[in-house]
Amino acid sequence: MFELRPYRKNQMSTWNPFAEMEEMEREMFGGGFFNKSNPGMFKTDITDEGDHFELKADLPGFRKEDIHLELSGDTLTISAERHSEHEKKEQRGKYVCVERSYGSYSRSFDATGIDVEGIEASYEGGVLDLKLPKQTVATPETKQIEIH
Repeated sequence: MFELRPYRKNQMSTWNPFAEMEEMEREMFGGGFFNKSNPGMFKTDITDEGDHFELKADLPGFRKEDIHLELSGDTLTISAERHSEHEKKEQRGKYVCVERSYGSYSRSFDATGIDVEGIEASYEGGVLDLKLPKQTVATPETKQIEIH
């Protein structure tokens, strides 16, 4: 029968001879809202809207203050960090089950050809929305040269 016991980190209740294989499978195939090939990577969609690209990243459960955007050279990095409630001293011993993920998550994207001064970001409903305007290509000016 299912028994409810308070969650205690690093407490071994029963021995599982397949634990290492299960951990390897979790690392290889991931799960949840993260990318299946790498559990530390969140899912994104990028569309070409003509004059700009639009990047949407699923970051449910994060506060806006915990999401950071950094542009270094031609690399745009999105990082987010979530802390677990069961880490708090006053909450220890109250948890029966802990399955929600927490930690640091990060992805980097090539920003070559993006007008970095015009990037706009918003976060609503667990989705980070970035508008990445394309750089305008300067067309060479045509000039008539007079022959003397």
